[in-house]
Amino acid sequence: MPNVRTYFLLPQVLLLTVFLLGLASPTQSMANAAPSSTSLQNPKSGESQADVYRSLANLIENPETRDKLIEELNNLSDNADKQNDKESSNSEKKAEDKKSEDSLAAAIAEQSQSVVQTMMSTLKGSWDAITSIWTGSDKTTQGWFKDLITTAIVAAATILSFIIFRILARFIFRSTNNFAMREHSTHAVIIKVTAVIIATIVDIAVVALAWLAGYGVALLAVGKVGDIAVSETLFLNIFLAVELTKVLIRAIFAARNEGLRLLSISTETARYWSSFFSIIVSLVGYGTLFIVPFLAMSISESLSQLANLLIVLFTIIFALSVVFKKKNTVKEQLIATAKHSHFSVNDVTLRVLAKTWHWFASIYFLVLGTGLLVKSEEALPIILLATIKTVVAVLVGIGVIALLDMASEHGITLPKAFKQHLANAENRINEQLPRVFKVFKLIVVVLVISAILDAWGIVNLANWMSSATGMHVITSAISIFLIVSAAMLTWIVLASWIEHRLNPEDSGHMPSAREKTLLTIFRNAVAITITVMTVMIVLSEVGINIGPLIAGAGVMGLAIGFGAQKLVQDVITGIFIQLENAINTGDVVTADGITGVAEKLTIRSLGLRDLSGTFHIIPFSSVGTVSNYMREFAYHLGEYGVAYREDTDQVIIKLREAFAELMSDDELRSQILDDELEVHGVTALADSSVNIRVRIKTLPGSQWSIGRAYNRLVKRHLDAAGIEIPFPHLTLYFGEDKEGKAPAAPLRMVNELEVKELSHGETEQEEQPDSHSHQEKGDKRSKSAKPNPKYKGDFDDGE
Repeated sequence: MPNVRTYFLLPQVLLLTVFLLGLASPTQSMANAAPSSTSLQNPKSGESQADVYRSLANLIENPETRDKLIEELNNLSDNADKQNDKESSNSEKKAEDKKSEDSLAAAIAEQSQSVVQTMMSTLKGSWDAITSIWTGSDKTTQGWFKDLITTAIVAAATILSFIIFRILARFIFRSTNNFAMREHSTHAVIIKVTAVIIATIVDIAVVALAWLAGYGVALLAVGKVGDIAVSETLFLNIFLAVELTKVLIRAIFAARNEGLRLLSISTETARYWSSFFSIIVSLVGYGTLFIVPFLAMSISESLSQLANLLIVLFTIIFALSVVFKKKNTVKEQLIATAKHSHFSVNDVTLRVLAKTWHWFASIYFLVLGTGLLVKSEEALPIILLATIKTVVAVLVGIGVIALLDMASEHGITLPKAFKQHLANAENRINEQLPRVFKVFKLIVVVLVISAILDAWGIVNLANWMSSATGMHVITSAISIFLIVSAAMLTWIVLASWIEHRLNPEDSGHMPSAREKTLLTIFRNAVAITITVMTVMIVLSEVGINIGPLIAGAGVMGLAIGFGAQKLVQDVITGIFIQLENAINTGDVVTADGITGVAEKLTIRSLGLRDLSGTFHIIPFSSVGTVSNYMREFAYHLGEYGVAYREDTDQVIIKLREAFAELMSDDELRSQILDDELEVHGVTALADSSVNIRVRIKTLPGSQWSIGRAYNRLVKRHLDAAGIEIPFPHLTLYFGEDKEGKAPAAPLRMVNELEVKELSHGETEQEEQPDSHSHQEKGDKRSKSAKPNPKYKGDFDDGE
């Protein structure tokens, strides 16, 4: 049976339904069938409440109107939900805006309040802990004296053992230092590094033995046998970590042993910085990592936090004071080191570090202090691990760069088999080694910086190297290095082989002129080919598509071919000239009307040096005919004119005598191929002379020197025989006046007095000496009159 509440709510629901249906229905029939809510609540005159209920009943009984009513109610419900969501989102947005406006101030206020509350809580808790110690009211602090005594005994035993072992190890340190300071002829750096490693191993052994001694005392002599307290274990572990860190500091600075010092600094500077870093490590290690946890375990957390605050503040203040005190000193030392650096990257890095090192040090100590104060359990291991990684990375980088410098100075030595055929390969490789080692040094610097950034969490080097980008960069860098190295080695081998072939002292035979020319052109072609191929392959490895470059180069080459036909003609003509062996370096040729020595041959042009020393560059396209005077053999062609009154047969005899005297000279004879003078006879009856032509067969290039020597002898023999060699005559005209009288010519005899004193016979004897006396006189002056032209470049113009 329905309850009273159901009957009370049913009319209200029905009224609301009718009202919504009346609003939502667009038809007039529904408007007529469904009375409004107002009519339901306030019936019109003549309309009773029973009529309203009856109309509502009729509306519900009709299936069509009932379905429409349900549909409209569902639509209104969805619209109401959307409206509620919109209003809710608007209110949330307004709340977020208001919250963002107040977030900064609220965060600052909350943080400040938290800090103040933490400080007050720490101070209050520390005071309570200290009070409870003296009053004994706190049961947890009643046994801290016992823990303190046992831990102090273990600490004293450990430190005493460490001191004893260090004293015993001084003999080893001193001997190693003396060994490193001795003068060694070779590998001084390796010997020093070896001595440092030995000393470091001994130092680590001393720390390990002291730690074992302390551990033995804790197990056997303090408390129950075989049982060790937590505080004792904590001290021993901190001792091991702190002293091993100090071992690293001593290995770097070596304050007491100059021969074991890796850094080039003075003893005073080494002692200062060694003491500074040892104090910092001791404060952080024994203070923050041992005293603070010991107080937290034995007495109170608040007292340990107060002790941690005081230790950290003292450490930061001490470190910053030392940093700014030594700012200028370290700056000067870094600049001095940069001046002696042979690597530009090191120079720039050291100069930048000289100006900014104190800021990096300050930031480091501030970060260290913040981490120790906020979350020492989480921050300190991260900071210490990052510090150790940084120091190790820097030391390894310095060591690798030092080894590269040493290797660069010593160079490499090739086996004898290579030296026999590639004499200059070793020198070329040693010349390129400094450049290669500079690349290695740059890679080392990049790796050290990357390791430092990875150690401090700025970059994740492992993830980057394992990523697709990292693998691509690494593989591309390795591939580029191998490609460039292979190209350099190929060029060195080929260039050394060509120089070996061109050098008669190395190859054992004199290369021909053609071989010199072809090998020189081949060397240039190989250099261009290797350079172009290397650049293309490197661009391909970098990721640049070289297909468009090759296509563009082809199009550009075609355009250049059309636009520079003269250049193409030069190249093609040069190729055929080389194939036909028309010109070689050192040949005397006539090309384009210029005669000279071919000093330079390229695929496009010819370089000639003429008799006056002028250097001409002649494009091959302008060379119509090449006259080469240096092929197989040559001739000196001599044509000598005598007076018409002379006997030509007698002249030919004198020419043969002159040739016989020429052949008596061994040096000149070696350049003559035929032992007989080739006489062509009388070739012309000229205007003022009878011309007789002879020819001498010589080595190529010797025709000019042989011709000049023969001309000298011909002149002597013809003069001795009294045979006249005609020459042009000159008539002097002194002029005349208007009356036809010529002025007197002011003539005077040279050596007039000496001529008068000589007798007529003596004068005739002087004018007509016999050939024998003339021959003797010529023999006496032959050595001083001997010409001395150089073999190369000895030629005459107009041949």
